Amino acid sequence: MIDRVKVAMLTMQRQAWEQGVAAQALLESGEERLVIMLAREAVLRQWDDGRLGQVCDNHGVTDPGANGEAVLYAARRLKDEKLLEAARKQADYFLQTAPRTEDGVIFHIDNKPQLWIDSMYMCPPFLAVMGHYREALFQVEGLRKYLWNSGRQLFSHIYDYGLKKFARQDFWGVGNGWAAAGMTRVLRALPPEMKEDRKKLACYIKDLLDGCLRYQRPDGLFHDVLDNPQTFVETNLAQMLAYTIYRNVQLGWLSRDYLKKAEKMRQAAHSKIDELGYVNDVCGSPLFQSPGVATEGQAFFLLMEAARRDLMG
Repeated sequence: MIDRVKVAMLTMQRQAWEQGVAAQALLESGEERLVIMLAREAVLRQWDDGRLGQVCDNHGVTDPGANGEAVLYAARRLKDEKLLEAARKQADYFLQTAPRTEDGVIFHIDNKPQLWIDSMYMCPPFLAVMGHYREALFQVEGLRKYLWNSGRQLFSHIYDYGLKKFARQDFWGVGNGWAAAGMTRVLRALPPEMKEDRKKLACYIKDLLDGCLRYQRPDGLFHDVLDNPQTFVETNLAQMLAYTIYRNVQLGWLSRDYLKKAEKMRQAAHSKIDELGYVNDVCGSPLFQSPGVATEGQAFFLLMEAARRDLMG
């Protein structure tokens, strides 16, 4: 099943963040050769300003950063200075060039002054693996400042900084999945001596998990907009949260009591895989407005399975 899902993922056309999350899934799965190959392709399509994997101008600011971890891994594994410089250029884009709010939070796109929760996965984890720990945590805090709803323990999707109001206040399921998995990746990258920062971030992750789990359906899945049962039943958030739970239990930041919920999510995701290896009824590309298939849905199945393997090991 894992091989079918992987092959289906690799057949899909991919935008910058899709190339990145696919490479991350292969990295955690132990597919070194494929990681290096995907990293090279992301560098081949790096813009002069540093953005990786740009197959077209879709205005992405943070999305290209999802490629950074694979590029950095390939650079170190091959001792390749050109790949290392490509990773540095992507980091420098985030640190120096990327458009941002007056208080320094990086916008998700370059044609509107908007903050999207998707950025939690695309930007801070790469900054953390590059060693820019404080900037990674600063971006986490910034996205929380604008998008976190403390009463509901969930993230809204899009805040328009220019208009000073939400462009989409909905608690989008996959968006909250990006946040949970993104903060988990930052937590894994922080050094042990940053004890208080790691503890704080682990609390953020637990709060978000608790907020999401209130809306888990009896079948283990969630609605596309978490608190709106009129929206379609969606598969990928379950995979993203299962991944988050497995990794945080493994790290010792989360009680094993959460594993029962994760196992139910995993079982539900397994039931959605067809004979070709597609994970069905995820928030589907290219518009992400209806159930379908998507590279990120394939990737998070692989990430979930790798995290569970490492935990149960």
